[in-house]
Amino acid sequence: MSETLNIALTQMTSVDDVEKNLSQMLSLLGQIKSEVDLVLFPENCLYMRVQEGEQIPFLKLSDPAFQRLADEARQRKCSLHLGSVPTELPDGKYNCSIVITDEGVVQPTYQKIHLFDIQLKEQKPIRESDVFHYGTGPALVKLKDWKIGQSICYDLRFSELYRTYALHEVDLILVPSAFLVKTGQSHWEPLLRARAIESQAYVLASAQSGAHHSVKGPFLRETYGHAMAIDPWGQIITQMENSPAVEVLSLNLARIAEVRRQIPMKDHRRL
Repeated sequence: MSETLNIALTQMTSVDDVEKNLSQMLSLLGQIKSEVDLVLFPENCLYMRVQEGEQIPFLKLSDPAFQRLADEARQRKCSLHLGSVPTELPDGKYNCSIVITDEGVVQPTYQKIHLFDIQLKEQKPIRESDVFHYGTGPALVKLKDWKIGQSICYDLRFSELYRTYALHEVDLILVPSAFLVKTGQSHWEPLLRARAIESQAYVLASAQSGAHHSVKGPFLRETYGHAMAIDPWGQIITQMENSPAVEVLSLNLARIAEVRRQIPMKDHRRL
């Protein structure tokens, strides 16, 4: 088993145009100068619904955007995790995480379970369930024998999902997100740190950030950003301010083992 996992964490400012977002993703990949095992992109990386209610272009796995990214994955010999993409699968339309392997294989790996239907004070309602099917359960992926638990944005509020990953003793949890500014200011950091502490695992959260101007009209959406990496003790390794941006991190299994030796939660769990 590989002791280290080298990961590129990204922050984006996506819009409601697949080609423009693909160009941004390719630019970020071009900024990675060292060898990495995995590149993490945020929720809505290939398409961001800026105007609530606008029709979403659901992508099939054969879409040229996926194939272009698959070419990059093969050339760079690394895997890509597309935090979420509006994806049409045989059984429905999902807010779906996509993994593209270092051999260029495109795989849907997780469908968002908790859809974002909310009404903040003095803001327009947002209803993901109007367009997306619900995912049905947690999903692990493996890379270099590291066990990785997946989630997407609003999932972060539901601890039972992360309890499942803790029971599986995952090494890393992914939380690709597009948090609103208001909720992000109060909830983003404490929730991410709590998930790392309770799971005694790394938590990496790629993020959408800044002002998302629609290419279709005078519409605007703002997201909180602050893409973050947290170690198994709950310490922040990095927090990103700029967007678009990419940062390479090296994670180590020895850090996980050190934390779990000091506080052996799996031996103490009673519920």
